[in-house]
Formats: sequence, structure tokens, C-alpha cells
Amino acid sequence: MYKQILILQLVLLCTFQLFAQKNDNRKETTTIKVTTPPKIDGLLNDIAWKNAKALSDFIVFRPDNGKLVSSEYQTSVKVIYDDDAVYISAEMLDPDPENIPQEFAVRDNFSQADFFLVTINPNDDGQNPFEFIVQVTGNQGDAKVSNDNEDFNWSAVWESATQITSKGWNVEIKLPYRAIRFANRPVQSWGFNFHRRLEKLNEQHTWNFIDNAVGNWTQYDGLIDGFNNITPPTRLNLYPYASATAVSFKGETTYDYSVGMDLKYGLTDNFTLDATLIPDFSQVGFDNVELNLGPFEQQFSEQRQFFTEGTELFNKGRLFYSRRIGGAPIDQFNVASTLIKQDDFDGSGKRVREEIIAYPRKVTMLNAVKISGRTKNGLGIGFFNAITENTEATIKTTTEQMNGGTSTKRTTTRKVVINPFSNYNILVLDQQFNQNSTVTLINTNVTRNGRFRDANVTALDWHIETKNSKYNVDGSVKMSAISDDVNNPRTGYTFDNSFGYNSGHWNWEIGYNFENKDFNPNDLGILFSNDQQTLYGSAGWRTLQPTKKFNNYSFNFYNQANFQHFSGAFTGYEAGLNASAQTKERFTFGGNLNYRSENRDYFEPRQGTTSGVFFKRPETMNVNGWISTNSQKKLELNTNAYFTSYKNHPQKAYGISISPRYRFTNQFSLQYSLNYNKTHNDQGYVSQDTSTVIFGQRDIKSYTNTISGTYNFSTDSSLSLSFRHYWSDVAYNSYYNLNNDGSLAENTNYAGNDVNFNSWNLDLNYFWQFAPGSQFIVFYRNSIFDANDKSGLDFYKNLENLFNQPNQHTLSVRFVYFIDYKTLKNIF
Repeated sequence: MYKQILILQLVLLCTFQLFAQKNDNRKETTTIKVTTPPKIDGLLNDIAWKNAKALSDFIVFRPDNGKLVSSEYQTSVKVIYDDDAVYISAEMLDPDPENIPQEFAVRDNFSQADFFLVTINPNDDGQNPFEFIVQVTGNQGDAKVSNDNEDFNWSAVWESATQITSKGWNVEIKLPYRAIRFANRPVQSWGFNFHRRLEKLNEQHTWNFIDNAVGNWTQYDGLIDGFNNITPPTRLNLYPYASATAVSFKGETTYDYSVGMDLKYGLTDNFTLDATLIPDFSQVGFDNVELNLGPFEQQFSEQRQFFTEGTELFNKGRLFYSRRIGGAPIDQFNVASTLIKQDDFDGSGKRVREEIIAYPRKVTMLNAVKISGRTKNGLGIGFFNAITENTEATIKTTTEQMNGGTSTKRTTTRKVVINPFSNYNILVLDQQFNQNSTVTLINTNVTRNGRFRDANVTALDWHIETKNSKYNVDGSVKMSAISDDVNNPRTGYTFDNSFGYNSGHWNWEIGYNFENKDFNPNDLGILFSNDQQTLYGSAGWRTLQPTKKFNNYSFNFYNQANFQHFSGAFTGYEAGLNASAQTKERFTFGGNLNYRSENRDYFEPRQGTTSGVFFKRPETMNVNGWISTNSQKKLELNTNAYFTSYKNHPQKAYGISISPRYRFTNQFSLQYSLNYNKTHNDQGYVSQDTSTVIFGQRDIKSYTNTISGTYNFSTDSSLSLSFRHYWSDVAYNSYYNLNNDGSLAENTNYAGNDVNFNSWNLDLNYFWQFAPGSQFIVFYRNSIFDANDKSGLDFYKNLENLFNQPNQHTLSVRFVYFIDYKTLKNIF
């Protein structure tokens, strides 16, 4: 069967080459080389611009796709270059320049302000441009684009300046060659496109037309030739840093400092080495921790810059969950109680007590490197390596000896390895072609010292489109192998493949996937459940042009039939319909209607999917809706609500989220969010008594209050606040034994505990970019955590109880300085 599928894939691949991609509207022009570069001030009066060709006739991208921009809002762009950089100027007409929106923000954060965007693709492959953005306020943003995904965590150091004039506004940009990647060829032609965003018109214009009916926007670059005799520079950037941190908790204050460096080095024209030496993560944001009653771990977003910047290759195949590196130790004790063992007195009158007295919650990362790039023929190569240190817990052993009526005690301590010295590796080969297709081979490997297990996962991933980008085949095959683990010695595998269509108003997809019971990528990746197979399909319709009342609207339908892979048992059916729309007044709204049949849950009982033990969940119907008001207004409101009903079952669930944002000035804005959820008579796993699985019926409510605010002194300096209080209350009203048929039988003998769970974090952050690429950051955090069995408290009583818990205060100062090799060379 699998051989037949692979043969079919090859046939489709060959067939897809027969269709020709056409970009009949591609604009082409020629740039010129200058000897004296322009001054980057936004005035556009330098002689360097005099003989450069003006690029105009911009076209509307959104919402009136394909319409020529009116003369009063036209844009004129010029591109020149010298031996060091590419220079770009843009004059953007606006009949009312005084009312151009100008809300401030800092780098890579976007506000209500017009912007000018440049995409540059030196390989002209239609898939991997660099993106540089300047807002009218002067704020910069940049991104590395791959397969239509913009990675704003990628950052380069470049110059720009803006000026508001009586005709509109201007921007002037200098992009040093170190900021982009290009081959060392005497004559070069690069893909370019220019975008302009007008907030007050809710429009985006482009130089080269982008057809929103088919393909990705990266396929619609114009072409600029005439880049002659330019040489890629030595790309060596150093980011030395120094930080100091003070932590106060329970009356004790500890101090720490760190000195290290990040570096970026261009190994070749197109390949870059990134390394972090003695990494410091003292100022990363807090995790949005929640009470987890389910069978799967909670997934957290990555906030460490090294793991978010330039990782698009390593995220292929969804095998890399970077929080595995430097996360919690893998050898977990039951740290809810520090008591490991306490024996009664034996026949000789001896008793032994062991307890954990020191347990590191995180593993220290020693260093990490990544090498990535792409050849001019579209082959992307990535290598990632990280090393974490040996991590130990400290256990105190107290031996008590009774001799007559006298007791003597002896205390010793010992170290136990809870996470060994570990090596994490990723290797990626990613071949792109036809400006819209890719085939990827990925391997991840984790090697641990000593008795701990090793793991290896390999995947072949594909996304292949016809050259006209209308039809596609998308899928992957993966294999995992875990050694040194007697509980999971087998090799696991998974397969997924779908066929789809996406062109004009319509899109659809139909596919099949499975994971067998032994597939486990979780040593370096994350997968919540295996031993499943699914037949799935979806279809959607959208507008391509605005109507009289709407800028856009769309409808989508999905459905899937689920089965257990091990037994082939049918586990349930799901289907849903959703719709969304935006009016001409920029009022956005939408809703969903979702259905799930009665289904077998093999994961909630925590017995292993092959045990045959399952919980029978009732048929459900869910409806939800949301609205979002015009973000151009000073007051913006986002809200959503849902309700879920359960057939022939007392359970019901509902919730609401309200999030108003108010912009006091162009420099100061504040946003508050309240999220409330309530579930009556939820049923789920509680414990296991010998061979009996015990479930509980419970009422669950949760509140999440968040406040975020920013005051921008300028586009280089800001003070930001981030606050979150999460509270969950669980009250059990009855307990049950799980029957063999998935039903529940009441258990009147079991007595469990309710849950009251609180997580409180407040971050205050001052950011100052005092020079290009260089930063000074002062960071303060106040955090409180509490988990107990005091359910039923009202909101204010719960806060009073929370504030009786010890606070942890953290103050950190960090200094980062950018050093470019060329600048350093000129100095010395």
C-alpha cells in the first residue's frame, strides 16, 4: 500500500511540472550605481537620486485588488546602489498629510500608522524574500520570509529616516549588504516589490500587481537588474552582553550576573552561523500557566530570542519544540510532596526517612549553534545543536535508630542526576522549486549520558503545487526510534497526505493521516496523542473584491471521522461551519457552529491506548461568535462568547472574553482583557485505586485578567507593562468508577480534594535602543503562585488569600552592544 502511495506521489510530481506559471504583469526595470551615497534623512534632495528611474503606477492589493491607485495617493520609488549597500527612496503622496495616522511603537511592533515595505529576493525564487518595513513615525521592522510565513523574530541592522511634507511623506532607506544574502556574481537581477499601507483608507498598495485569486504574494515580485560587480561582504556581527539580576523571595535575596556573547558569521554567501555563548535568559516573558486537569501537557510559546529568530528551517515537519531544551528535568520525582520514603521501625529498631531538599526546576543550557541558508538552486540546509548540563537533585537521608528507650539520628545527603548531560541535534534539507513547492528531509536526535534514553526522529515532508498554484498535494511520513527505554523500545511511524485546490473563490482539501501507537517525537518535539487515524475534508469560499457593504467575507466547512489506529475502532465524528466578515466601516465579526458525535476517549483514563480502556463522551454541539471594532478608533473592542451543550447529559459549558483597548495619545495605549469560563458537571480522571480508574464530576470556573500598556518615548525607547492573573476553581460533587463499556458507576467511598489554583505575574520593562542593534533593558517582575483545596471562595476573598502567599521580586539589568566586523576593522 505504501509503495503504491509513493508511486502516486511521483506521478503527481511529474504531472505538476506540465502546467506553466505565468506572471504576465511582472514589471522590470534597471537600477544604477552611484559613487556618492545619499544622506539618510528622508529629504530626497541628494544628487544621487537625480538619474535614478522612478517606479510608480502602484496598484491596490487590498481591498480593491487590481485597481490602479488614484493620482492623489500614488507612490514613487527609486533604487540605487554602491559597493556597500542598496538605497531606496519613496515619495508617498497624500492630500491630507496632517491626518496621517502616527501612533508610536518600537522595533518589530506595529501600530496604527502608515508604513512603507520593501521585499528583496536576490535569488528571485518567489519564496524567500527579505522584508524591511518603515512606519511614518520612523519605526522599523524586518522579517525573513519562507513559504509565505513572515518571521519577525529575524533582525538585521540597517538605516532609515522619514519626513512628513506638504505633499505626503517620504522615506529613505540604506540596506547594507550584510543585511541580505546574495551570490557572488558579476551581474545580478533581484526580485523586488514595494508595499504602501494607508491606515485611514484601509488600503495596501503594491508596485507589482499581486493577484489575490491564486498563489502566494511572494510569487509576484517585480524584477530589477543592473546590480553589477558587487561583492558579498564579510558578515561577522558580534553582540556582547552583560546582565545582572537580583531575586528576592521569602526574605532572602540572591544576586547573579552573566557576561556572554551572541554572534552571527557568514560562512558563505548564503549560509550563516548563529551561536549563543553562555546564554542569558533572565528577561524572558512569563508563561501563561493554567490549571491542567487533562491527560496532555500544556504547551508554552517560545520567548528566548535565539530559539525564535531564524528557525524557519528547523520548524519544518513540526518536530521541533524548543522548550524541550533547558526545560524541566526529565526524571521527575513527585515534588508535590518532598517526602520520597519513610519506613516504619523495622525489627532492629531502625527507621529511614528520605526527602528532597534541593530540586532544580529547569535545566541549564550551556551553548547553542545553528547554521542555515539556501543555495541559489533552492536547497535549504540547516544544522542545529544545543548542549545542556548535568542537573542534580539533593536528597537528605535521616536514619533513626532506637536502642532501648534512646533514639539516635544520623543525617547524610546525596546527589541524584535528574537530567544528564544532553546533546540536541537537528539536520534539515529543504528543496524548493517552481516558486511554490518544497520537499524536506528532517532528522532530530537527542543523546543523553548514562541511564537516560536517547531518541531519533526522521521525517520526509512535502508540499507540491501545480505551477499555476491551483492544485496541491501536502503530506509527510515520519519515523521515531527510542533506545535505552524498556517502556517504549519500539519504532513508531506516522503518515499524512492530502489533496487540495485553492484558486479564485473556492478552496478544498481531502486527506488521511495516522500515528501508530509507538510514534513518539516528544524528546525534541511535541505530540499530544498518537494511536489515531483520521479521514478529513474541508471546503471554503471567499470574496475576492469588496462589495457595497463589505470589504470581505468567507465561509468554511470541515469534517473528520476518527478511528483508533491499533484496533481500528471508530472513535467519533466531528464537523463544523464558520463564517467571518468585515464591513466597510472595519467592523469585523464571525461565528462557528461545531458538532461532535458521541465518542470514545482512550486518553482520559491514562491507561495506555492499547489497554482497551476508554471513556464514552456524550454528543456535543458548540456555538460561538466574536466581534472586533475598528482599530483606527481610539477605543477598540474585541469580544467573543461560546456555549456548549451535551446531549442527554447534565454537563454544559459557556464563556465570554472582553478586551477593550484605548489609545490615549500616539505614545500611550492601554489594553484590558477579561476571560471567564464555566463548565457545569464536567467529568474527568481523578485517580486510580488498584485496578479501578476513578473519575470525578466537577464544576470548573476560571478567570483570566490581563492588562498590557505601553508608553513610547520614541521609536527607540519605551516603558511597557504586562500583567496577568489566572484563577481556576474546581469543586467536585461526586466520584465514579469507570466501567468497561466507557460509562461511569457512582463511587460513594472515594473522597478527593477540590482545587483552587492561582498564577499572578506583573512585568515592567524599560527598553532603549541607544544605537543600531544595541540595547539597554531594565526589567522588573512580581510573581505569586498558589495551589490549594480552598474552592468556593469569591473573587475578593481569593485575592486576599493569594496575597498572603510569599511574593517573588526579580530585578534585572541587561546591556547588549552591536559590533560589525567592518566597523571594527576600520577602527583598528
